[in-house]
Amino acid sequence: MNIIEARGLRRDYFAPKRSPFERSRTQTALAPTDLDVAEGTSLGIIGESGSGKSTLIRLLLGLDRPTAGIVSVAGREVDAAASARSLHWLRRATGLVFQDPYASLDPRMTTAQIIGEPLWALDIDGDHSARIAEVLTQVGLEPSMAARYPHELSGGQRQRIALARAIVHRPRILVGDEPLSALDVTVRAQILELLAELRRTSDLTLLLVSHDIGVVQNLCDEVVVMKDGVIVERGTTTKVLLDPQHEYTRRLLAAIPVIPGR
Repeated sequence: MNIIEARGLRRDYFAPKRSPFERSRTQTALAPTDLDVAEGTSLGIIGESGSGKSTLIRLLLGLDRPTAGIVSVAGREVDAAASARSLHWLRRATGLVFQDPYASLDPRMTTAQIIGEPLWALDIDGDHSARIAEVLTQVGLEPSMAARYPHELSGGQRQRIALARAIVHRPRILVGDEPLSALDVTVRAQILELLAELRRTSDLTLLLVSHDIGVVQNLCDEVVVMKDGVIVERGTTTKVLLDPQHEYTRRLLAAIPVIPGR
């Protein structure tokens, strides 16, 4: 069963004029795209900057309106023009982890307030304090950290808090938009292991945007390769990485640095 379906999804933007005499023109960030994501799978989306990865994710999550096409999540069509309350069903179904743990957490809020925000914003019943303590433990932090502020935490701890916020409302889909790129190597390995564990224990569908092919190789069953707003290749991660069919995919793989002596 597909938990996400996109048909003819396209996004155009008005491009800035290069002179006062130039006519208005549009720039296509995402060409007409079809995409199915089966429930319970993990899909990596790779490509260079400007390839359309984040645009695709924003459209799938109803964070931006498509120029054309439709998106369905869990069998229900997404209307990005609907009110925030009308999209509560979609926000409950999805959790998002951003790239920068320093910028994505409000410095004025405690850890408990940050993690608990989706619970009260989405009108989720239950003991919020107990759920916050539970999810802190789940991401490998002590419940006592609930009283701390972001400036008191390390980069790795902040990204664990961001993960806790993304899963506290028990979403069916977890989306990571370059969630490891702002972390140092040791912390990246820890968060990578944590993401794999969360996927196993929480029965999540995972969408992972990354320019790091090694991260996708470790976490994802399937991979989509994007270039200039177009999906140029898709398949199982093993097949795409070992036997790429598109020239662009081959160039991406050839660009991976090789450590001497390895």
